[in-house]
Amino acid sequence: MTGAPDTSVPPRHRTRHRARQSAVQMLYQWEVGKQDIEEVLRTFWAANMPGAEGAPESVRAFAEQLVRSTIGNLEKIDPLIAETAEHWRLSRMAALDRLILRLAIGEFLEGGTPRNVVINEALELAKTFSGDESAKFVNGILDAVKKKLASG
Repeated sequence: MTGAPDTSVPPRHRTRHRARQSAVQMLYQWEVGKQDIEEVLRTFWAANMPGAEGAPESVRAFAEQLVRSTIGNLEKIDPLIAETAEHWRLSRMAALDRLILRLAIGEFLEGGTPRNVVINEALELAKTFSGDESAKFVNGILDAVKKKLASG
């Protein structure tokens, strides 16, 4: 996306969305690139990755928090995805879909953001990084996980 920022969206929301985009990119480097997460966190911003140029500290801090939380909770996150995604093994999912699901469920578990907001953000990430079919898949899984978590 080029041009001026969308001024119809409050700055805090743009900052958090940009952080989530960066978090997906870092998780991709970690998983697909087989890079150590500490190395990814150390080099991502310096390497001027797409979306990272000139990132303010608030973007960096939130993105890194999301990445650490996601990786730190994989033992909880992956079983939730596996139980919910009927006929889909995690290893067979598109990497970006899997990472977006992990990121969103990690944010669910943190509890600091309303789950519907997390789902909407995940759908935007899926559309940006994968496409409309991925967004439908991500929506179905996250909606079911949200209900599971709400029921205890």
